Amino acid sequence: MSKVKYYYDPDTLSYRKIEPKKSRKYRNLFFFLLGSFLFGFLGLIVLLNTNFLNTPKELSLEREVRNYELQFEILNRKMDQMEQVLGNIEDRDNNIYRLYFEANPIPEEQRRAGFGGVNRYKSLEGFNNSEIIVDATRRLDIIQKQMVIQSKSLDEIAKLAEEKEKLLAAIPAIQPVRNEDLTRMASGYGWRSDPFTKARKMHRGMDFTAPRGTPIYATGDGKVIRADNRSSGYGKHIRIEHGYGYMTLYAHLSKYNVSVGQKVKRGDLIGFVGNTGRSEAPHLHYEVWKDDDRINPINFYYGSLTAEEFENMLKFANQENQSLD
Repeated sequence: MSKVKYYYDPDTLSYRKIEPKKSRKYRNLFFFLLGSFLFGFLGLIVLLNTNFLNTPKELSLEREVRNYELQFEILNRKMDQMEQVLGNIEDRDNNIYRLYFEANPIPEEQRRAGFGGVNRYKSLEGFNNSEIIVDATRRLDIIQKQMVIQSKSLDEIAKLAEEKEKLLAAIPAIQPVRNEDLTRMASGYGWRSDPFTKARKMHRGMDFTAPRGTPIYATGDGKVIRADNRSSGYGKHIRIEHGYGYMTLYAHLSKYNVSVGQKVKRGDLIGFVGNTGRSEAPHLHYEVWKDDDRINPINFYYGSLTAEEFENMLKFANQENQSLD
């Protein structure tokens, strides 16, 4: 209830009640309503910008968005780890594996190349979090491409390793007659005195003196392409094709233990020492061919001789003596 106001009237020497004017009442009412409207509007704006008036569905969607943002953050951390691991694999691939197998390294620009042409991420644009989604998707695409390139590289390395293994198995790498079976290493590769003409001529193999019937072993993996006595001077002999340009010849045999077309492994028994053909005494004449040229066999015994045994063989092989064939 509003207070009643009075004023002192000096003429009547009494208090008189103050009657408010109607215009003043209307003005006060107008300002009160205007103030109420302004305060109410401002309050509504404040409330609309807070969570107090959000519906349960809106609150649920907000929580879902925050959860997605957290998941994208975790995904980015995992992609950081994947990029680091993949980088280490790529480094080993270029600087160890491909280097060892004499393959060209994969250029960095090829590994890191992006995707040109049409915009692959147009369907992901236009949303509140489009930048996060596009960035994560682009990184995943690049990682996937790097993994495909690395996978193909490792497939190539595996193939090269398999070929390298076959090459190492095919190269003649052991002595065709065991040391304990030898009488002596009679003659090496080089200029020697012919046992029949006594003339100095090039001896393009190595002679191993051993009793008749001594086992002879294949010096590398390969295929027997000849086992006959139809080559002048060699008598009964065997030729093994090893691939990669290598071929070995074993001459003056007494008998064969293989046949033409047979595949052999390094160390397989292929024949026996004899004295057939143009030969002065029982021995094995052994030759190594590379790309149709006869080369010094002494460079191919790393798989069966110790350093001391190789040094002794080298000393005897370099003596310019008389050959046995």
